[in-house]
Amino acid sequence: MLEQYPNDVKLVFKNFPLTRIHKAAMNAAIGALAANQQSKFWEFHALLFKNYSSLSDAKFDEFAQSLGLDMKQFKEDMKNPALAALVQRDLQDGAEAGVRGTPSIFVNGQMLKQRSLPGFKQAIDAELAKKKK
Repeated sequence: MLEQYPNDVKLVFKNFPLTRIHKAAMNAAIGALAANQQSKFWEFHALLFKNYSSLSDAKFDEFAQSLGLDMKQFKEDMKNPALAALVQRDLQDGAEAGVRGTPSIFVNGQMLKQRSLPGFKQAIDAELAKKKK
């Protein structure tokens, strides 16, 4: 969708760690934000999902190292209360928006029920049509 609508669509990613299901979810979210401090958010994110069944603090360090991150900086960022606060704010925003699980996708504040490419396109086209009126 970003390629089809380069001037009209923006991707905003929010964290919603499912801590009841995944004990390492909170640290995984913070780890991705710590990796983002070194411009490696999406690479770290991909590793999290590829290895979702074996996540741990040691795994997060392994991911960071495999991505060539400055490990001293990564470890400092993992302890940064501002990153933890950002995850907490995302959780609160998600709860207020009715998020119950992941992934949840919104188009202009409306939760997308059809999470297929045609569903995305239909929602985006409808929003763009409103904008033109």
